[in-house]
Amino acid sequence: MKFSAALDVNVVAHEAADEVNVLLEIEAPAGPSTTDRAATALQVVLDRSGSMQGAPIDGAKQALIALVQRLDPTDVFGLVTFDNEAQVVIPAAPLADKADAIERIKAVYPGGSTDLSSGYLRGLRELRRATGDADIRGGTVLVISDGHVNAGIRDADQMADVTAQSAGDAIVTSTLGYGRRYDETMLSAMARAGNGNHVFADNPDAASAAIAGEVDGLLSKVAQAVSVTVHYEPQVQSLQLYNDLPANQIGDGQVMIELGDLYADEQRKLLLRLGIDRLSALGLTQIARLELQYVEMPDLVEHTVTVPVMVNVVPGDEATGRVPDPTVESERLFQEAQDHKNKAAKAYESGDVDAGNEWLTQSVLRIDHACAIAPDAVAGPIADERKEIRRMRAMAHEAGANVMSKMAYHSYHEQNRKRGRRRS
Repeated sequence: MKFSAALDVNVVAHEAADEVNVLLEIEAPAGPSTTDRAATALQVVLDRSGSMQGAPIDGAKQALIALVQRLDPTDVFGLVTFDNEAQVVIPAAPLADKADAIERIKAVYPGGSTDLSSGYLRGLRELRRATGDADIRGGTVLVISDGHVNAGIRDADQMADVTAQSAGDAIVTSTLGYGRRYDETMLSAMARAGNGNHVFADNPDAASAAIAGEVDGLLSKVAQAVSVTVHYEPQVQSLQLYNDLPANQIGDGQVMIELGDLYADEQRKLLLRLGIDRLSALGLTQIARLELQYVEMPDLVEHTVTVPVMVNVVPGDEATGRVPDPTVESERLFQEAQDHKNKAAKAYESGDVDAGNEWLTQSVLRIDHACAIAPDAVAGPIADERKEIRRMRAMAHEAGANVMSKMAYHSYHEQNRKRGRRRS
């Protein structure tokens, strides 16, 4: 696992308040061959409420059949459906009889209301039972829903607490919002707290592609329970994480950031801001230590990689006129653009298209600035993001607030929470 840190400025003022931005980059190794991979566990929780009637349920069933065909007999698979209550369609177990699983998927039909919590909790119980029997560590729950929750637990924060507890047991929760009527706040919050992915699929083809992408990651997993702990010195007065990831204070001067699982060749970026004050010793000084911890697959070996964060403390007049590193500075601007995109998503969700568009305009301004200073090595993805935000802004009035909210939340998840992800 490659792990590095770069500062926007490495010279700070002596005995004065100052701040530095730190860009963390993580790159996962190539995975083993498919014949050598460890068995994996996937529990699908599928909305079969009445709104799934027709193309949505048919498309989801076809995607799940394709999923089953890709799994190995040793992989654990289960399917729970839900409407006003949960139903175990395929008990979670090693997938020894694919033909039977496919026939059970084909027999799923739409029902009544939408009690997502009953389906999710039942799916969790199935996954925990099956992985305990199969001696598999953790697993993934994939929630597929097209509607707003109208039964069971309806509070997004409460559901996020449940998925966060599952993440502590190495169970990742990913969510797929299907169509234009689902609750993006609920599904996005569940994925964030569950260290998983959140995807918006507007039609059956997009849903099939999203499910296939989730399986791609699952089958190429090389690291579980990935976290970065920031151990900072007392002179660090504040710590800000730009990425919207689960982070907890675990002791004096220690904050742990959860990243979930990493796939083969996957890259991730995190951006921190450290506010420092009154560094009294001139010269090279350590202000923090970054500790990357993960469990390597398939052998379940735990690893720790440590990187120090050093600054050069100089007299105040020597610190003036600093020029920030363009790679780190362009990332800061990129993440400020994501913050504006998230505010746009919330404005669209409230029905205010004009306010959403204004936030996207502010996002584009940050991205334009980032494009102007970004080195060639990082300019491509930033330019692609500029095109995407401009495209979203141009289509906003025609698409409407409901669709724009879902698009913006989906894009924010990719570019802020999963920033830097690139799969071979």
